[in-house]
Amino acid sequence: MSIENLNGDLPFRNRDLPLPQRVADLLGRLTAAEKIAMLHQWQPAVPRLGLAAFRTGTEALHGVAWLGRATVFPQAIGLASTWNPDLVRAVGDATGTEVRGFHHKDPVAHGLNVWAPVVNPLRDPRWGRNEEGYSEDPLLTSVMGTAYANGLRGDHPVYLKTAPTLKHFLGYNNETDRCTTSSAMRARVLHEYEFPCFRGPISSGAAVAVMPSYNLVNGRPAHLTPYIEEHLRCWTNDEIAVVSDAWAPSNVAGLQSYCEDHAAGHAALLRAGVDSFTDQDAGSGITAARVTEALDRGLITEEHVERAVGRLMTLRMRLGEFDAPELNPYAEITEEVIDAPEHRALALEAARQSIVLLKNDGLLPLDRHDGGKLAVIGTHADTLFEDWYCGTLPYSVTPLDGIRRLGGGEVTFSEGVDRISLSTEDGRFLAVVPDEGVAGLADHWSDAGAFDLFEWGDDVATLRSARTGRYLAATPEGALVAERAMPGGWDVRELFEIVRPSPGTCLLRNTVLDRYLAVRGDDIVFVANRNEAARWRLEVDRSGLDQAVAQAAAAAAAIVVVGNDPHINGRETQDRTGLDLPPRQAELVRAVRQANPRTVLVVVSSYPYALVWEDEHVPAILWSSHGGQEFGRALAEVVFGEVTPSGKLTQTWYRGVEALPDLFDYDIIRARGTYLYFEGDPLYEFGHGLSYTSFCYGRLSVPVGSVWQHEEFEVSVEVTNTGDRPGAEVVQLYGRQRESRVVQPLRRLLAFERVQLAPGESRVVRFSLHGSDFWHWDVIGDRRVVETSVHDLWAGPSSARRPESQAEVLVIGEGIATRDAQIRAERFDDCAGITLADETRERGTVVESTEAGGWILLGDARIEEKATHCTARLAGRGGVVQLRIGHHERGRVLCTFTIPADSEPRAWHEITVRAKWVPGVHDIVAVFSAPGMRLAALDFGCRSST
Repeated sequence: MSIENLNGDLPFRNRDLPLPQRVADLLGRLTAAEKIAMLHQWQPAVPRLGLAAFRTGTEALHGVAWLGRATVFPQAIGLASTWNPDLVRAVGDATGTEVRGFHHKDPVAHGLNVWAPVVNPLRDPRWGRNEEGYSEDPLLTSVMGTAYANGLRGDHPVYLKTAPTLKHFLGYNNETDRCTTSSAMRARVLHEYEFPCFRGPISSGAAVAVMPSYNLVNGRPAHLTPYIEEHLRCWTNDEIAVVSDAWAPSNVAGLQSYCEDHAAGHAALLRAGVDSFTDQDAGSGITAARVTEALDRGLITEEHVERAVGRLMTLRMRLGEFDAPELNPYAEITEEVIDAPEHRALALEAARQSIVLLKNDGLLPLDRHDGGKLAVIGTHADTLFEDWYCGTLPYSVTPLDGIRRLGGGEVTFSEGVDRISLSTEDGRFLAVVPDEGVAGLADHWSDAGAFDLFEWGDDVATLRSARTGRYLAATPEGALVAERAMPGGWDVRELFEIVRPSPGTCLLRNTVLDRYLAVRGDDIVFVANRNEAARWRLEVDRSGLDQAVAQAAAAAAAIVVVGNDPHINGRETQDRTGLDLPPRQAELVRAVRQANPRTVLVVVSSYPYALVWEDEHVPAILWSSHGGQEFGRALAEVVFGEVTPSGKLTQTWYRGVEALPDLFDYDIIRARGTYLYFEGDPLYEFGHGLSYTSFCYGRLSVPVGSVWQHEEFEVSVEVTNTGDRPGAEVVQLYGRQRESRVVQPLRRLLAFERVQLAPGESRVVRFSLHGSDFWHWDVIGDRRVVETSVHDLWAGPSSARRPESQAEVLVIGEGIATRDAQIRAERFDDCAGITLADETRERGTVVESTEAGGWILLGDARIEEKATHCTARLAGRGGVVQLRIGHHERGRVLCTFTIPADSEPRAWHEITVRAKWVPGVHDIVAVFSAPGMRLAALDFGCRSST
């Protein structure tokens, strides 16, 4: 008799029992050692119970990644640009189906717990992982993340197709020093901006797991944040599994030095609510040993282990693992679904809808029947780039392919890059041995010594062999090879800096090895000493710019396709330094535009660019994310008008990096960040996207003049296609609160709907709203609140205000109470020169000064007449903290606290002093004399003990 039959009647395999009862039965059958082993990413099999091995973590961001050929859809930022939740859900559904197909091939290596979607709001377009998210807006992020997760999980009432995991909780928008920097997130930013992105997919039941982020939040590692238990798990009645990011458990006592040793770090993770440890790759023994030590030392109890394992077993049961396969429709899915015809068709449709028309002076669409010659130019014209989190393209339709297939005339092509040769001082040439894939020295020039030079900006270049099409790269051992058809990998070893110490010569430095190419006899080696580097003579054998200009000048129109390589200058582990196109690409665009006024610019990128010159001088500009295997076909359909573009931007496109706050400043309210608070003139506003047809908006109808905060109401607007071709319009509804106790967004997305309209067709688009939609986070009451205020509402094709489609409504809510005598410092209204830090290792957030004169404003504090003293909870660097009325410099001094000089960051002192109170309601400002001082709380209601 098989193990399955032996265990078939066990309660944990009985689908008719309640899920908690089944999990409890299974936990009761596992030994203590078996439970501990289940905490690692690679969960072992338990043959005596018929449990198979299980692995968390299959990447599925925009298709299945890392497992070989699979359908590749547009990047997440591109999917969001469709503003079409139904389409995004369909992509998630197809991806989940392919995950099941891979799982059928190898159930252990290809797990059903998928690590997608990424719902971090795209606060800063320089973030290296911009391509992984959806939008800078929390509502749009939540809607798209919910849609994709719903597709991944499927719609069966009992079983999950896959188990979607939201990434990355939370406050994660910088790759620079990502494991050691702390994101200061005050309450309003947390509740109004960050939490909603995660709350939507969790509360709807779409996502069943969450992954914390690498960074710290308010001075505490995100993997240890109390927000996991205090907030995230309170948004649903379902069990939420929390899986760590890779190697993050070891960071807690390693890079972050937050705990004294790894046993303490692992214990802290379990106490905080982390259930699965992605650490040490497949080496689960280290995790087991550390957890066992934590148990032996009394840092955790068996209950902590059992709680975590119970959540993981719940997830596995919901995937149908312990039930008969015939009960689970997803168990029948085989590898035949991978890159299925219907998935190819969906990839094409997603690519079509994701393309955004940024500008059009009437040049587009081009007439494919006029027979005119087209020049297709640029680094991205005949290449589809894979990113770190996409699968292997099963096939690729490049822009050149698509234009040649759909166009009716002659098409010429140039990448617009220089073809060069590199020779030594004694006349030998750097060359690639074709059959061996290695580079060496040749006595004479041949095409084996010709390289195409791609200059990506920020002093980074790649060199592709003209003979083999492979890129030069440094191996970890220091050899020079040409093996890959495209730069890639975690360490991109194809990247070189071309250093020019003198005219006519250059040095080649591999940026990963940080070593220079040198010649020793007949060998090519890498050396650390720049003085030992070979001085190469770089000859341009063919000018890419000249070739492109000549082709453009001879064509009826030129199409220039440029953008980023997702593995270079902006990716996981690397933020961008600016917003400009790489200088060589910008030069190419300008030269082609000068040669041919009928130039179409296509930007294919993972993030926005500052296209200021291009917007002023190029008549037509299109943008797309890296659009997957069908991108070229979709682009050609848009260029020739077979498809009317309908994509909309989900981020603000700025005119320059100077418009952005500091990369590490997460307080979008004070920094005036994102479209919500940005006061400048963007290049392209949030929600922008043009069409080949035109749409007219009628008056925004609001049937009520006022509404109570607990009431629903409806607004509507008539939209008409006034052009001569069908098209889709994304109707966007925005609002702004006129009066408030606090700084409010200048504009905020309230709702949107994508509608398809035939020429001349009109449709009334209706949006259901609720008075509670107009909440903000009240730092005094530490809760959501709706103030009584008039709200401006407007509908349109973007976030730009449209007077003709504008209305107003009075939302009747409540006033904000005054602060009582006991105040938490973290609940300030405004600040300067401060950050947020941890009060204890596990709980509490406090204010810490970062400079002398730093301050926080605590508005509307009520001082009673009987109060004579004030108590402050203080720690950190020695110095004084003054309380003033109204202003941090000019305000009247009420009292002064002195922190002992030998105080530690978490050595808290309760200090009470006499205060010169003025009874009534005042704005109190706490001013710090030096950096490193910490304030947790104030109590204004103290009286003398005598």
